[in-house]
Amino acid sequence: MSEVHEQFAAHPFPELHGNGLRLRPWNAESDADVSAYLRGLSDPEFQRWNTPLRFIRDIDAARESLLARTDSAERGTAVSFCVTDADTGALLGHVGVNDINHIMSCANVGYWILPEARGRRVAARALNLAARYAFTDLALHRLDLGHALGHDISCRVAERCGFRYEGTLRGAMFEAGRHDAFRDVHLHGRLATDPEPPAPFGRGAAGLG
Repeated sequence: MSEVHEQFAAHPFPELHGNGLRLRPWNAESDADVSAYLRGLSDPEFQRWNTPLRFIRDIDAARESLLARTDSAERGTAVSFCVTDADTGALLGHVGVNDINHIMSCANVGYWILPEARGRRVAARALNLAARYAFTDLALHRLDLGHALGHDISCRVAERCGFRYEGTLRGAMFEAGRHDAFRDVHLHGRLATDPEPPAPFGRGAAGLG
């Protein structure tokens, strides 16, 4: 186990502050957190573009999923953040650094934003914070970001945060709501050595970000 991996495993639940946001761990014991998490995964726009390996359809499944995320953090394989407003504490969405490979020094990132928080560049602001954490605290070299072909809003979030488009992966993601069919994925990547993108403050155009 690398020194960074050991440090992460010992302190897997950081809080990140900046860009008008507070990123904190999800709390599986909080009914408000579990309800917001379920609502995010039940949102039609989320389900249009994302198909989890296991569908989350009720409160019990949502709580179990959050407990699994806590376990992943303790094992040093992923870290999940509840995105909240820095001033009001309102829950806005989720961003995660997933599938952390400490040997290859890489991971992938993902995010979703609750419907009422869209159009304020929350996704870009949260992703910038999470990427900075991954490159500094976790000392990762590369982050991958993949989204379904046609998800133009997610594509703009990726590019706004310095994740360059690197190509299309054929049949690399489940079709919406199915585990027996596949669709293409836009792959974006960002390296620790890439320039830091401008801070994405302010309100963006209406959309999922």
